[in-house]
Amino acid sequence: MAYNNYFPQYIPSAAPYGQQPQNQNGITWVQGEQAAKSYPVAAGQSILLLDSEASTFYIKSTDQSGMPLPLRIFDFTERKEPTSDINSNQETMFITKQEFESFKNEIRSEIKQNSYKPQYKKKEDN
Repeated sequence: MAYNNYFPQYIPSAAPYGQQPQNQNGITWVQGEQAAKSYPVAAGQSILLLDSEASTFYIKSTDQSGMPLPLRIFDFTERKEPTSDINSNQETMFITKQEFESFKNEIRSEIKQNSYKPQYKKKEDN
């Protein structure tokens, strides 16, 4: 006589063959470029793969027939803090009022020394 087991059984579900395993956090980690190249991607899809061994990420894509496209490889680079660049550039971008006045006086004196006077042509009336 067979007895029924009324306790639920835990059976781990494996991904069917040919499908990508699903990640809980949405990030897919691979170990190196070779693992990224061999990672399965469904036809007509693209996937972001992060390298766990280097500061690199990959974008792997396939066309509609499932043929893999060339693997795109990117390197992470640290972004510098933008406020420090702005502060250092502000010193060279602007001049003080005193500097402007002295520059203006230099230009006026050069114009007087060279007796430079712009000549304007009168517009002839027809």
